[in-house]
Amino acid sequence: MPQTVFSVDLNKAPEDHAIKTHNRWHPDIPMVDYLKPGRTYRVECHDWTGGQIGNNNSANDVRDVDLTRVHYLSGPFGVDGAEPGDLLVVDILDLGAKPDSEWGFNGLFAKENGGGFLTEHYPEASKSCWDFHGIYTTSRHIPGVRYPGIIHPGLIGCLPDHKLLAEANRREAELVATDPGRVPPLAALPYADTALMGQLKGDAARKAAAEAWRTVPPREHGGNCDIKNLSRGSKVYFPVYVKGGGLSMGDIHFSQGDGEITFCGAIEMAGWVDISVDVIKGGMAKYGVINPIFKPSPIDPHFDDYLIFEGISVDEHTGEQYYLDAHVAYRRACLNAIEYLKKFGYSGEQAYMILGTAPVEGRIAGIVDIPNVCATLAIPTAIFDFDINPNAHGPKKQDFKADVAKTS
Repeated sequence: MPQTVFSVDLNKAPEDHAIKTHNRWHPDIPMVDYLKPGRTYRVECHDWTGGQIGNNNSANDVRDVDLTRVHYLSGPFGVDGAEPGDLLVVDILDLGAKPDSEWGFNGLFAKENGGGFLTEHYPEASKSCWDFHGIYTTSRHIPGVRYPGIIHPGLIGCLPDHKLLAEANRREAELVATDPGRVPPLAALPYADTALMGQLKGDAARKAAAEAWRTVPPREHGGNCDIKNLSRGSKVYFPVYVKGGGLSMGDIHFSQGDGEITFCGAIEMAGWVDISVDVIKGGMAKYGVINPIFKPSPIDPHFDDYLIFEGISVDEHTGEQYYLDAHVAYRRACLNAIEYLKKFGYSGEQAYMILGTAPVEGRIAGIVDIPNVCATLAIPTAIFDFDINPNAHGPKKQDFKADVAKTS
């Protein structure tokens, strides 16, 4: 059995645990434990909101969630022998839901509270809850779909050093300064009031919190990369910036589509991750590594039929032509898929959540043919319990008698 090195009690708030989680990245956060290469460890994790979202039929909790408190991370762990310049090798051996929490959630945030990839089209908060049945999941809020999960940590990475911390803060502050009143903002800048700094206490914790990174974006150290293929059997090579590495993880997803486009995305869950670790001395220089690299899981759902939607770099509202803009192109691919699924009886929110939670495949098909990127979104047809393929008779509209949870 793996040794459990971080435990969570879902009946307690994360702030009430004896061993504190952290929701910021900072090089001064102390290690909670040290891991030895070659051994196997289990890390338990809160859901990314720390229990702010309930298994119910109201989206008020998604509307009111405090995003300055997320993500709740388990760690940081030092690894014996890891030093700056090394590569920390993390084998993800197994993952699962905690036995007292075999469910998950997906949501669309209100535009004024973070929004999402399609927030201009879906600015109101809504939610879907998902039940786990072994490797499969279904939702009372989105009938007609069932798919196997590719469980993975949406967020995993190592602590930055002070130099990288300062550099990212500088560039993100400069970006926000270009449009400081934007809703949602252009970046999540340091915010000390709700910072949890792990085992760091007193004046040292307050000082660090004022400059600590929020956990929202991925950066050079890893972090919130939301790569769905980091599941059982995958391996990640992290650049090491501080002595010991400072490995942390959380934000576990039961299933997710490429891009995690719903932002309160994937099917979020509390759970556990089994890992082992190793160190490649001097690996950053040996392999020219700046950002993490990874080997994907050998265990993926086997789908052999997809319906693939294209999108190009043309704004859906104004018709403005963008130059090789992959963001606009992928947005158009997603919107095209949503409009298609609506013809079968889904609401826009339901279709949007399917794309955020199902194992859809996102690709950049072409990024050299000026002025349009071609982005694609591939939906496995087998996740539906009805035929979604085009035919001469047209789409058969389903009577789902359910919709996503809304606010009151």
